[in-house]
Amino acid sequence: MRDVTGRLMLLDTASLYFRAYFGVPDSVKAPDGTPVNAVRGLLDFIDRLVRDHRPDHLVACMDADWRPHWRVELIPSYKAHRVAEEHATGPDEEEVPDTLSPQVPVIEAVLDAVGIARVGVPGYEADDVIGTFTAEAKGPVDIVTGDRDLYQLVDDARGVRVLYPLKGVGTLQLTDEAWLRGKYGVDGSGYADLALLRGDPSDGLPGVPGIGEKTAAKLLAEFGDLAGIMAAVEDRGSKLTPTQRRRLDEARPYLAVAPKVVRVAHDVPLPDVTTAVPRTPRDPAELEALAARWGLGGSLERLLTTLAA
Repeated sequence: MRDVTGRLMLLDTASLYFRAYFGVPDSVKAPDGTPVNAVRGLLDFIDRLVRDHRPDHLVACMDADWRPHWRVELIPSYKAHRVAEEHATGPDEEEVPDTLSPQVPVIEAVLDAVGIARVGVPGYEADDVIGTFTAEAKGPVDIVTGDRDLYQLVDDARGVRVLYPLKGVGTLQLTDEAWLRGKYGVDGSGYADLALLRGDPSDGLPGVPGIGEKTAAKLLAEFGDLAGIMAAVEDRGSKLTPTQRRRLDEARPYLAVAPKVVRVAHDVPLPDVTTAVPRTPRDPAELEALAARWGLGGSLERLLTTLAA
């Protein structure tokens, strides 16, 4: 990286291969009978995304640590319900369907052989890698994810938008600030405050009891941001109801640490990688072997044709 001036597409890779796994039948198998539905589904996704949006740069962002210790230290419940096995050293093991786990190394090997930049950084989630690439990009950015947390990066002035798959990747919700304001009453920078106030059971974030999405949006519209809301808690003349004031006051310990947990990092030490969309495979011999071993057939051929165009 560092001279990304054209359109950059950032893939939240795990989010996409989970969708591929559940969206493509597990009857899609390698010659030896191993399911490769996530592998082929992801290749089809990338083919469609490149064809439809024509990025100049493409990065498959990975979870080197899907539940970073520094986030868990601040909020112990963070993603706790998804832990399959805890490890004293190294990342905890995430609960993943039995027939998906073996496909992940295949996905990684195929992306590497094709020449699509694949970036994961120890101690960080893919979201943080995406946040840092976005912060450093000099041109427009398309973030492809099924994770609404990344709405916080939407920035019309910089041309940063989220492409959220509704059905496969053929139907994408193009998320810009106008869409966010219509749906949630906030812009990109306000989305993280909204998310931490209302909480998110899927990430193990408790939120402020009694403050749901609509109330959070109203408070942000009235007071601007989390700091403004907490200033209103101190100001007895503010328009907070007594119940809201009490709930927010009681939630101070959570609200003191939640912003660091919910907001994606923008300062991840990214490796120096070539992000340009590859026109020809990086390792044709390895790719041929992988295609034969895993029966990647038309999915891989279509992607290579699209990349070369």
